[in-house]
Amino acid sequence: MSASEQPKPTPTTAPKRRWPNLVSRAVWGLFVVSVGVFLLYPILVKSNFLFLFGKSPSLEEMESPKVEQASELYTADGVLIGKYFRENRSPVPFNQISPLLVKALIATEDIRFYEHSGIDLTALARAVAGGGRNGGGSTITQQLAKNLYKTRRGERGLLGHIPLVSTLISKTKEWLTAVELEKRYTKEEILRMYLNTVEYGSQAFGIKVAAKTFFNTSPDSLKPEQAAMLVGMLNNPTAFNPRFHPETALKRRNLVLERMGQAGVLTAKATDSLQQQPIVLQYRVEKHIDGPDTYFRGAVSQFVNKWCEANGYDMYRDGLKIYTTIDSRMQAHAEDAVQDRMKKLQQQFDRFWKNRGGNPWVDDEGKEIPGFIETQIKRTELYKELAARYKGQPARLDSALHAKRPMKVFTWKGDGDTTLVLSPLDSLAYYKHFLHAGMMTMDPFTGHVKAWVGGINYRFFKYDHVKQGRRQAGSTFKPFVYLTALDNGYTPCDRIRDQRVTIKYVENGKDMEWQPDNVTREYTGSNMTLRHAMARSVNSVTAQLTEKVGWENVAKYAHKVGIKSPLLPVPSIGLGSGGDVNVYEMVDAYSTFVNNGFQSEPQFITRIEDRNGNVIHQFDPKQKRAIPSETAWLMLYMLRGGMDEPGGTSQALWEYDLWKKDNQIGGKTGTTSNYSDGWYMGVTKDLVTGVWVGGEDRSIHFYGSQQGEGGRMALPIFGTYMEKLYKDEELDITMGPFPKPASKITKKYICVTESEPRRRRAEPVDTIATDNLLEQLNTEGAAVPDSIKL
Repeated sequence: MSASEQPKPTPTTAPKRRWPNLVSRAVWGLFVVSVGVFLLYPILVKSNFLFLFGKSPSLEEMESPKVEQASELYTADGVLIGKYFRENRSPVPFNQISPLLVKALIATEDIRFYEHSGIDLTALARAVAGGGRNGGGSTITQQLAKNLYKTRRGERGLLGHIPLVSTLISKTKEWLTAVELEKRYTKEEILRMYLNTVEYGSQAFGIKVAAKTFFNTSPDSLKPEQAAMLVGMLNNPTAFNPRFHPETALKRRNLVLERMGQAGVLTAKATDSLQQQPIVLQYRVEKHIDGPDTYFRGAVSQFVNKWCEANGYDMYRDGLKIYTTIDSRMQAHAEDAVQDRMKKLQQQFDRFWKNRGGNPWVDDEGKEIPGFIETQIKRTELYKELAARYKGQPARLDSALHAKRPMKVFTWKGDGDTTLVLSPLDSLAYYKHFLHAGMMTMDPFTGHVKAWVGGINYRFFKYDHVKQGRRQAGSTFKPFVYLTALDNGYTPCDRIRDQRVTIKYVENGKDMEWQPDNVTREYTGSNMTLRHAMARSVNSVTAQLTEKVGWENVAKYAHKVGIKSPLLPVPSIGLGSGGDVNVYEMVDAYSTFVNNGFQSEPQFITRIEDRNGNVIHQFDPKQKRAIPSETAWLMLYMLRGGMDEPGGTSQALWEYDLWKKDNQIGGKTGTTSNYSDGWYMGVTKDLVTGVWVGGEDRSIHFYGSQQGEGGRMALPIFGTYMEKLYKDEELDITMGPFPKPASKITKKYICVTESEPRRRRAEPVDTIATDNLLEQLNTEGAAVPDSIKL
């Protein structure tokens, strides 16, 4: 073939782009990536990849979910007296929840609850298709996940700040957590946790509190219409609250009843009948610190809160069970005794000052203090607030202080309160007229506080006169003088003459003199035994004895046996003017005498348990030897002198039904110089009780011993209280003598008295002293040493 016949090559052309193939590959690539992301997305969310999604519940949180739960306060005899909470929640077991409530919940919130594994795909698809109009698609398990682990309010991550993405991430966490919950818990456990954690409105969290708040019943006693009402509220606790939105709540309740009928829980007839019934409530909201209004709980909350902070607990959310030493029956008797006496005493007080045509705030001469209320109001928070608001505007400030408005105030009449139209100045003057009281009882052998009454009405007067209030103790401080003497060489039978004396001392480098007065301003001149002088509360003898033993030593011994307040070592310390003390420490100090010389720290908590009933701390009694047992027993013998010795200041107790089975009671009255404070300290073989009565200010008082002394103000409360205790057969508190001393008594204590007491019972002779009784009687007039070496 010639070259000319060779075929000519065809020119090459550029290939055409195949766009469809590229698009197809891109789509497939995107699909593969999407599938990968879809499969990986839950893992990324759960692991909080690169901190993008926020923390999810851990395995430990799944196994032991932490739910806020109210801590509960119990008395020693098992009575619930208070709660501490932010979210008021008290879980109950599943078997204590009404089956009707459970069925109503499932019929309304999650009809396929027993069929799904945490996510209801049918409900979810319906919710998506309906744009949320057919419900949200959340299962009960998802709602539980949201409530338990705060999936929408917890850590959000970097992507959680993007609105739509944030919602998707929160939903994903709920789905994942719901599935995990279904793996770890049974359906009944999920229902129990849900009903115990969900909010029902009106500060009620959990079904137990909700049932009590709205219907004053328990979860296992709910009627069908009540169960429907509570389930209906779950959708929107505010909008469907029957207390504030009764019409809307009624419609919602009837919708739940209808769902119950559709699910076969109720018959059509029952459904129709129940829908016709009105909502009947027994509504009462528990306060964040709820229970009977008592002063004792204030002291407990301070102590427990401090302990919780030191030990990593939260009193308001950890569901602790706090067991106190208080006996609810003794507490009730103490409150009744205070109420009975103070109501009568207030009437006397009002008549006393009404007859004198003045107000009870007076000086030492009984004259009304001018401008007293105007001065006192400047110390109040209200005045400080008004003064700040009207700074530089004295006229407006004065107008505000005199502006009258209706206000509810305390009264001893009727139900305990009344409405009066008063100005702030009027209100202060009204309240300043009231007398107040503080009372505490303690078991001297354990230190357990058994009763605590801090005032006349906690609702109106929050100030606690047991531990917060400090006042001069008057003659109830005298036993510490005699204690100092007995522990350093003196005996109850030693004598000091009741006579006018001048005590010389040095103060700030200056020579000073003090002449103590007896209450009656009279001096018998008799050579009194120490027991007789303490029983009759003779100031002149106490002052002389204080000088002999040293006022510094009196302060030291008072601190030894339990007084914590600062004391000034002054000549008049024995008469109670060495410093202010409170009922709490006075009871503690007197308890040392009963407890064989051991000083017990007052204790008002015995143990704290966690929410599962495990004891996390046991509070054991704390005691230490303060004085010898012989000295302690001799002090009991001295205190009994108030009943046994002629003219003893405790003998008004003969008016009470306290004297059977050779019962013995020791005690000491106390009155401050201007009758501002009336005290009584009473001791029995089982208990020590302290009572204080007085005005809110020292300037508010009776003006005379006939009304204002401790034997007339405070002693009757003790007498009435002990009567109630002895008559209560449920209490293991019996009459009887004090126990014999634990050791041999080496000092003479049986003394010849000047005359027999007017109403004295025959007293058995102490067998311990029989061997040397004659010797004691023969040496009755033994001289008292001029001084002793301490």
